[in-house]
Amino acid sequence: MWDHEIRAMASTHAILAASVFMATVLPAAAVPGFSVYGTHLLWLYSVSGAVTAVSVAVFWLLGITPPAKKHTVGYKLSRLFRSCLYFFLSCLFFHTVVVLYGAPLIESALETFSLSVLLTSLTTLRCLCVLGPNVQAWIRVFSRHGAMSVWDTCLQITVACTLVGAWVGAFPIPLDWDRPWQAWPVSCSLGATIGFLTGLVAAPAWIHFHRKQLTYKCK
Repeated sequence: MWDHEIRAMASTHAILAASVFMATVLPAAAVPGFSVYGTHLLWLYSVSGAVTAVSVAVFWLLGITPPAKKHTVGYKLSRLFRSCLYFFLSCLFFHTVVVLYGAPLIESALETFSLSVLLTSLTTLRCLCVLGPNVQAWIRVFSRHGAMSVWDTCLQITVACTLVGAWVGAFPIPLDWDRPWQAWPVSCSLGATIGFLTGLVAAPAWIHFHRKQLTYKCK
């Protein structure tokens, strides 16, 4: 029933995964001394920027992004402003949560906020692309049985995988291994990215194998 949507989803996710790969490879070829560990913030913002640009372009081209209710320039600018505001507020939210989980409040504040930007790019941005700047729709999707389409289910899976990956990535930090990837926030950002990539693979696969059991309420 949803074979077309699943194929479109798989293609979209392949492009997003390729953007993460290119955001890692291209700076390594262009910037002397670039490495995921040594110049971690550069890599982090490279991945965030690539995922943001590709997500906005691909979801808009596929028509997944909800159309504007009004076609006036003022309304579209207002919607763009709200999307940017939600993106920034999400960065602040993730920054606060990470600090409450034990990240340094003052020391390494730039690193902590950079991790928040990455988490926002991998999670909140997808909400904006799929649902628009509509907080009520976000609450609906992430409530029990709130998904109304395969894209809603995909959103649930990818966001969950990303956040779980970032959480699991924090476990090695206090261990006395003296590895470069244990520096804050390398393991968390790597965990979030790996979780995001895992979600990109798992979401269409899970939906494909459970498509006969999936039922969605009408919007």
